Amino acid sequence: MKVIKIILGIIIAFSLAFFATGLIVKETTYTAEVSLKKPVKEVFKEFNDAGNIKNWIPEIKSFEVVNENVGKTGSVYKIVVMAEDQEITMTEKVMAFVPNEKITLFFDAENMLKKDDYVFTEKNGVTTITLNASCQSESYVMACMFPYFKGTFKEQDQAYLNNFKAYIEKK
Repeated sequence: MKVIKIILGIIIAFSLAFFATGLIVKETTYTAEVSLKKPVKEVFKEFNDAGNIKNWIPEIKSFEVVNENVGKTGSVYKIVVMAEDQEITMTEKVMAFVPNEKITLFFDAENMLKKDDYVFTEKNGVTTITLNASCQSESYVMACMFPYFKGTFKEQDQAYLNNFKAYIEKK
């Protein structure tokens, strides 16, 4: 009986810690970065060409324009991705667009709200793309899980940036 009480105590402690995470951590943030031996104008143009996105994010099944504004800011796109044999539909909204300097994207993907802030800088012919990302959830249970998956989110975005680098440097 004593062993059962100890096991239940441990389970309750882990459960409380897990659910407290959602109260304490409201947003999961991380940074990823890649440098390319190309001029910033070329990198920015290729990065924002919707026709190229499947070349560096292979999970994208479709990319559809919902509303495209002249200056890009406020434009909305519908993206369908395949994740582990499951289609996920998300909405992408361009929050900021400064040519050759910055693009901020907001994604709403079924309980995951994500903001990707890409900053483009060039020094001596080398362009660096820095991603500052933040994730939140509309669901409390998902919000509890996100801090534990921070490394996975960062690895995924770093892989996409590395794929982009490989794609653009062989052009």
